[in-house]
Amino acid sequence: MRILLVGGGKVGRTLISQLAKENHDITVIDTSETVIRDIVRIYDVIGIVGNGTSHEILEEADIEHTDVLIAVTDMDEVNLLCCVIARQKHECHTIARVRNPVYSKERHFLRSELELSMTINPELEAAREIARLLQFPNAIEIDSFAKDSVDLLRFKTTAGQLTGVALRDLSQKISHNILVCMAEKKGRITIPDGNYVIEEGDILTIIAMPGEAEKFFRRIGVRTNKVKDTLIVGGGGITYYLTEILLKMGIDVKIIEQKRSRCEELSAMFPEAVVDQGDGSDQDLLNEEHLEEMDSLVACTGIDEVNAILSLYAQKKVHTKVVTKLNHLEFNEVIRTLDLDSVVNPKLLTAQRILQYVRAMHNGLGSNVETLYRLMDGQVEALEFIVQPGSDMTDIRLADMRLKKNVLIAGILRNFRLIIPGGQDRFFEGDSVIVVTTNIGFGDIHDILA
Repeated sequence: MRILLVGGGKVGRTLISQLAKENHDITVIDTSETVIRDIVRIYDVIGIVGNGTSHEILEEADIEHTDVLIAVTDMDEVNLLCCVIARQKHECHTIARVRNPVYSKERHFLRSELELSMTINPELEAAREIARLLQFPNAIEIDSFAKDSVDLLRFKTTAGQLTGVALRDLSQKISHNILVCMAEKKGRITIPDGNYVIEEGDILTIIAMPGEAEKFFRRIGVRTNKVKDTLIVGGGGITYYLTEILLKMGIDVKIIEQKRSRCEELSAMFPEAVVDQGDGSDQDLLNEEHLEEMDSLVACTGIDEVNAILSLYAQKKVHTKVVTKLNHLEFNEVIRTLDLDSVVNPKLLTAQRILQYVRAMHNGLGSNVETLYRLMDGQVEALEFIVQPGSDMTDIRLADMRLKKNVLIAGILRNFRLIIPGGQDRFFEGDSVIVVTTNIGFGDIHDILA
């Protein structure tokens, strides 16, 4: 597929690193010669120095034969204009990064009137992810499928009912309605079989409907109620969206922000929240704010190092949950050694959503990638396929399917009910099929077959 990407900043580079793994023909446009030179040196892409709103530059980038244009510069208006020009002159798909809250409230209008294929807001995506974690605080990470009907929840095991249990015995001891579909033991990632024995400290990923997940965690003695309150350090775009979401959820919000002008803005927008001016990384100030009485903390400043250190300190103080916002991906191995609670990366979330759309454009007629998540630093993919009418994958027993190695059919959602599949189950038209695999790049449900 031919992809034209306008904007070589942090989001652009994250996208390039993800898309380049899937053998697309990628051309990158940026106004900075230095940026283009660095990108071309690192990745196998074509680079063009220029303004993506220039039709001449778009012609030079071969917009006529482009399948999808992705505009992710720092300016919303530039991104929107790039997409409009591309759509007026050529029939390609268009995706625009749109961050301004004013535009975010008009997403449906913009998409229909400007004929955009997709708009994406990294800060809003990050806020939604953080809100889900605060609603289900025992999870390290939560990914949802089938319009939030099914969840993948990642959590760390402690000493308790799960220790020493083999997965084949788990349903008898704990629950019949969950499936462990991924396990990480001492840094080694596996898609486990029934012989896998759970040990303290293992990081497990389960698939379940939200209600069943709550029952499961209660049975193993883990709290499942949403947090009552949260302290957000940093008053940027994510904090705006997150505060709006949390207040609607009935969660009390306190914000610490250094800039007085931003404090005044947030106070005016959210009179129900407490907004204090100060340095949220100052230990004395955190103590004055009664950090030890808070249910949760979100480290959301613009500096990754501050967020990481603040989170490590807060994990010893707050009752339930600490979420760390990080922008950089370059030091993931170091970050993992810090044993942070939950980490949210807006750039990676954005790349994942766009990658999902691009992957869906490759689909065959018999299936559709509805949802896609890259997990464990991109080592594992979890995908949701919709079985379309006429698909030749229907009415075949799973036991008779020759699956590729390291492919797990984790769940089938049918008539709003999650089926944990066994060998006698089959796919029907309209099913949502959730697949977990270490094989990267599936674009069609047939790809699961050997």
